[in-house]
Amino acid sequence: MARVTEDMIIRDVLLLDEGTAPIFMRHGMHCLFCPSASGESIKDACAVHGIEAKMLVDELNEYLEGK
Repeated sequence: MARVTEDMIIRDVLLLDEGTAPIFMRHGMHCLFCPSASGESIKDACAVHGIEAKMLVDELNEYLEGK
C-alpha cells in the first residue's frame, strides 16, 4: 500500500484514492481540482492554508491503512 508523504502532489493522492477528498476538505482545502492541486505538494498547500502538514498526512495515511 502506498503511503502519503508531505512531498506528494495533491492530485496524485486523489488519484490514489478519491476517498481522501473529504479529508482535504475538512482541513480547508476545498479547491481540490484547481490547477494548484495538480502541481502543488501537500507541504506547500498546507503552508498556504496555515495547516500542519504532518497532521494532514497522518490522517490521510490512517484512512488509507483502514481500507
